[in-house]
Amino acid sequence: MKIYFKILKYAGNLQNFVVPFVFTSLIAGVFGVLNLVLLKPLLDVLFGQVAESVIVEMANKKPETYQILDWYQKYFAKAILSNGKLGGLKFVCFTILGVSFVANVSRYFSLRLLERFKTNMVANLRQAVFEHTLHLHLSFYSNEKKGELISRITTDVQEVENSIANSFSAAIKEFILLAAYLVALFYISWKLTLFSLIVIPVTGAFLGIVLKRMRHNAGDSQQRLSNLISIMDEAFGSMRVVKAFLAEGFISKRFFDQNTAYRKSMFAYASKREMANPFSEFIGISMVASLLYFGGSLILEGTGSLTASTFISYIAIFSQVIRPAKEISQAISTAQRGLASGQRVMELIDQKADIVDDENAKVLKSFDSEIEFKNVGFSYIEDKEILKKISLEIKKGQTVALVGASGGGKSTIADLLIRFYDVQKGEILIDTQNIKNISQKSLREHIGVVTQEPMLYNDSILNNISFGRNASFEEIQNAAKIANAHEFITNQPEGYDTNIGDRGTKLSGGKKQRISIARAILQNPPILILDEATSALDTESEKLVQDALANLMKNRTSLVIAHRLSTIQNADKIYVIQYGEVVEQGTHQSLFEDENGYYRKLVTMQGL
Repeated sequence: MKIYFKILKYAGNLQNFVVPFVFTSLIAGVFGVLNLVLLKPLLDVLFGQVAESVIVEMANKKPETYQILDWYQKYFAKAILSNGKLGGLKFVCFTILGVSFVANVSRYFSLRLLERFKTNMVANLRQAVFEHTLHLHLSFYSNEKKGELISRITTDVQEVENSIANSFSAAIKEFILLAAYLVALFYISWKLTLFSLIVIPVTGAFLGIVLKRMRHNAGDSQQRLSNLISIMDEAFGSMRVVKAFLAEGFISKRFFDQNTAYRKSMFAYASKREMANPFSEFIGISMVASLLYFGGSLILEGTGSLTASTFISYIAIFSQVIRPAKEISQAISTAQRGLASGQRVMELIDQKADIVDDENAKVLKSFDSEIEFKNVGFSYIEDKEILKKISLEIKKGQTVALVGASGGGKSTIADLLIRFYDVQKGEILIDTQNIKNISQKSLREHIGVVTQEPMLYNDSILNNISFGRNASFEEIQNAAKIANAHEFITNQPEGYDTNIGDRGTKLSGGKKQRISIARAILQNPPILILDEATSALDTESEKLVQDALANLMKNRTSLVIAHRLSTIQNADKIYVIQYGEVVEQGTHQSLFEDENGYYRKLVTMQGL
C-alpha cells in the first residue's frame, strides 16, 4: 500500500479532489437508492395493502423536516386522493424522473472530477519520472536499456492511470453507493441483510488468494513488455547493421521469444483477473436466489412480518448491491497490475544520482588560470582500475592533446573533467578549486564538447544548432559561418529550417560534425573538449572540419583526444596515455625525438 499512496501524492492536493468527489458521489449514490425505495408506497397501494383511511391519514400527517420519505408519502397520498391510483402512479413516475436527473447530474460531475484527478496524477508522475531520469548519473544509462526506461515512463505510467486511479475512484464512489444500498436494506429488514452478509468473508478469502498471484503475473508481464520495447529500439536504431549482416531472422526470433513470453504472462494474469469477476457475481446471484427462496417462503406461509411489496423492494435493492460490489472486486484485481507498474516507476524515481552537488557548492564564474589533474584514479568496475595516478596540467589558452591506444582511458579523463563521473582517488582542480565543490551547472556552462559521433535530433538545422539556448537567427547564422556550415545549410531545400532526420541521417558525417561544432561555437565556452572529432571523416570532410575546429579553438583552452596524430602536431603539450597511465609527455617534436618512445612508434605507424 506504500506504493499506492506514494503514487496518489502526484495528483496534487488530494483534499481538493476527495471532498467534492465524495460530495457528488454521495448525492449520486443516495438519490440512486431513492429511486428503488420510492417504489414501495406505490407497490403497497397496487397490492391493496393500504386502506383508504391510512391514505387519508398519510395525507394529513405533518412529517418531521428531515424525514424525506414521510414528505414523499404525504404528497403521494394527496395525489391518490385527488386523482386516484393513476394520479399516484403519475406522481411516483415524475418523482423518480426528478431523482434520477439529480443522481445522474451528480454522477457526471463526479466523473469530471475523476478525470481531472487521473490526468493530473499521470501527467505529474510522468513529468517527475522523466525529469528525475534526466538528472541521473551517466553510468546509470550505461547499465540500463533505453527501451526499459521508455517502457517505464510510457506503458507503466499509463497502466497506473488505467488501474490505480480507477481503483481509487471505485474505493470512494462504489463504496458510497454500496453503503447507501446497505443502509436501505437494513432499514427495510435487518434480519435478511445480516443473513446476506455472510458472503463477504467467503468472497474476500477467495480474492486474497487470487490477488497475490495476480501481482506476480502483472510484474512479469510488464518486464516482458519492456524487453519487447528494448528489442524494437535496438533493431530500429541499427537497421543498417541488421540488414548488412542479414540478421532479420535473428532479430525476429528474439522478438518472437519475448512476444510469446509476454503473451503467456498476460494470459496468466488475465485468467486470474477474469476469475474474480464471475466468482463474485455468482456469489451475489446465489445470495439473491437464497433470499428469494427464504423471504418468499415466509410470505407464502404467512410466518414472517414481511409484506409482498416490502420484499419486492428489498430484492430490487439487493440486486443492485451486486454491481458496486462487483466494481470494487474488479477494481481491486485490476489495481494489481497498476501496483506492479507503480513499483517499477517508483524504483526509477527512488534511484539516487551518484553525481550530486555539494550543499555548499560554489558557482564557477570564470576560468582564469589552469586545469589540473592530481594523482587521479578511477574505475568503472570495482577492482578494475581504468586510470592510475593521472597527473596533468592544462594552462589557460593551451591546446593539450591526449593520445594512445583505444581503451587506455583518454575519453574517461574527459568525462571526469566534465563530471559525468566523479574521481575515486586524487582530485581535479579548476583555478585551484576542486570541481566537486563547484555546481555541475556552472561547470558545464564553461565546457563545450564535440564528440566523434555528433548527437543530433530529428529537428531542423536551426534548432539543432541552438539546442538548449535562446539565440537569435543572426547568432545562429554567425556560428554556422565560423563552423564552415553556412554554405551547405543554405543549399538545403528549406535552408536552416530543413529537418535532418533521426540522428541527422539526412546529412553526411562531415556536415553533421560541422553542425555540432556550430552548436559549440554558439555556446561560446572558454574550455573545449574535442573527442576524436575528425577520426570518422573522409579527407575532404576532415579538412573542412579541421578548419571549423581551428576557428572554434581560437582563444580557448582545449583538451583534444585524437587517434590521427597529424591533427595535434601543433598542440602545446601532448600526453601519451597507455593502460590508464601517463607514460610520456611533451611537445610533438620532443616526443618524436625519443627513438624508443611510444609516441614515436605511433607516429611511425601512421606514416607521418
